[in-house]
Amino acid sequence: MKNRLSDAEWKVMEVLWEKAPRTMMEITNTLKEKTGWTKYTVMSFLKRMEEKGAVHFEEGGRARIYFPDWKREDAAIQETEDFLKKVFHGSAGMMIHAMVKQKALSEQEIEELYQILEEHESN
Repeated sequence: MKNRLSDAEWKVMEVLWEKAPRTMMEITNTLKEKTGWTKYTVMSFLKRMEEKGAVHFEEGGRARIYFPDWKREDAAIQETEDFLKKVFHGSAGMMIHAMVKQKALSEQEIEELYQILEEHESN
């Protein structure tokens, strides 16, 4: 997966990851209150996302039915790698240091990091 999702496309994918398949109108109705998007806006995003390989559709009875082709975890990993490269020159250590310095991590999150590192070390 080399293509990235825009912020708007992330919103559409979240709807599909939550429950798939969905029609364009189901997606639009789910997002309408939060975003105010019309069906034409959602249609435009879905077309771009098809071109990226993030979603595909099947012809349904009266409407196309959309499916996510990217897993949430894979998209999150790609986004994290891009963010690390862009902001912290690829250094997770620099990112964690910045978060600790800004008190952005709770004690529970720090404990979770210790557990993740311990599990990784024992494997």
